[in-house]
Amino acid sequence: MENVLSKEQLLEFIRKNNIQSVSDIYESLKDLFKDLLQSFLEAEIEESLGYEKYDVKNKQTTNSRNGYSQKTVKTKFGEMELDIPRDREGEFEPKIIPKYKRDISEIEDKIIALYSRGMTTRDIHEQIKKIFMISKYLAKWLAKLQRKLFLR
Repeated sequence: MENVLSKEQLLEFIRKNNIQSVSDIYESLKDLFKDLLQSFLEAEIEESLGYEKYDVKNKQTTNSRNGYSQKTVKTKFGEMELDIPRDREGEFEPKIIPKYKRDISEIEDKIIALYSRGMTTRDIHEQIKKIFMISKYLAKWLAKLQRKLFLR
């Protein structure tokens, strides 16, 4: 199997994140997954509302964003606080992190497994779309994921 990261990319990741121990690696991965999950939640509310944040020209609904509520979730990297977007009409129900769900460690397993198999962004897009039935903004989210993994 082909390496997901080149040696140069790995060394750059270590240098940029000042990694000096195994716990530093876990902290970097925890931060990375928090950023990714937060991006995914933003993509989900964009799909739910039908327009991107601050894109009032394309808004075709009476519903709009209404801040965030904090949620503590359990992952393989420990607990983390996420800001779950809300909408004014209370219709938004995240699929990646459903309401009342606190343990989300299986999401990490799925994403890591897909990357470790050397899947392309398009393949991962299709798999996550099947798993979570999310489509419209998934490509944008996966592009962010790749940038964070490879260029961080």
